[in-house]
Amino acid sequence: MSKIPVEECLEVVDEQNRVIGLMSRRRIHRDSLRHRSVHILIFNSRGELYLQKRSPHKDQYPAHWDSSAAGHTDPGESPPETAQRELAEELNLEVPLMEVLHYPACLETGWEFVTLFTARTDHPIDLNREEASEGHFFSESQLADLLKNDQEKTAPGFRLLYTLYRKRAFPEKN
Repeated sequence: MSKIPVEECLEVVDEQNRVIGLMSRRRIHRDSLRHRSVHILIFNSRGELYLQKRSPHKDQYPAHWDSSAAGHTDPGESPPETAQRELAEELNLEVPLMEVLHYPACLETGWEFVTLFTARTDHPIDLNREEASEGHFFSESQLADLLKNDQEKTAPGFRLLYTLYRKRAFPEKN
């Protein structure tokens, strides 16, 4: 007997990020409803940023370069809990995280209120191949080239969050 997949339900939130109900992930994305997520930027000791290329089977931004790890906040889950869960699921990592910023829901984030975290580690990364097709550490110059290259696709949420992170972390360079 085959299993019927259980549809993921997420909290829908209002413009003030207050929970107003539960709905299926599919409907939230289809109807562009506000909800919550986390993004994590993982750096190594050389300052290189790990990015993953989303699976070509993803419903949103397939085969696009994206944050080191990211995911929706489950009902009742805190952003730090979500971030640790996503790191374990996507990269098989458990590392201390630093909360960097909160960003309101907008088109670029897919109507997600995002909490951005960073971490620094040289632990090996074990990429979940169901989530992503590949992953690499990028130097600052390689990342700049990637973001300028029209042939390489990057998720708009990552572009926005990385720009905000750079402005906070390196105000003298912006």
